[in-house]
Amino acid sequence: QVQLAESGGGLVQAGGSLRLSCAASGRTLSSYATGWFRQAPGKEREFVAAISWGGSMTIYADSVKGRYTCSRDNAKNIVYLQMNSLKPEDTAVYYCATDSYRGLLRRTASSYDYWGQGTQVTVSS
Repeated sequence: QVQLAESGGGLVQAGGSLRLSCAASGRTLSSYATGWFRQAPGKEREFVAAISWGGSMTIYADSVKGRYTCSRDNAKNIVYLQMNSLKPEDTAVYYCATDSYRGLLRRTASSYDYWGQGTQVTVSS
C-alpha cells in the first residue's frame, strides 16, 4: 500500500507560480505512474497531468498545457507539479494519485489506485 501526501498549496495572485509536491511512503513511488487531479467547489474532479513511472512521458489537460510541468525525483520518492501563469480558474483542491498500470498514461480518476488528501490552491484575481 502507498500513502501519499501533497504539499505546496497556498494563496497566490493571478500570474504567479506554485510548486506542488507529492511524497510517498509505504512503497516506492517509482513503481507507479502518478497523476494530478483537481476539484473545485461544486465541480467534478478533473484530470490535470500525469507522469510515467520512469518520468519519460507526461500528459496534460488542455487547460494547463504550457503552464504546468510534471516531474519526478524517484531517488527522493517525490513527484512535482510546477504551476506557472496561474489563473483564478485554477483554484481547486489538488490531489496526486498512483496508477499501477504500465501502459499508456491514463486520464480517468477511476484508473488510479491510491490518493492523497489534497492541497488547496487558491488564485486571486
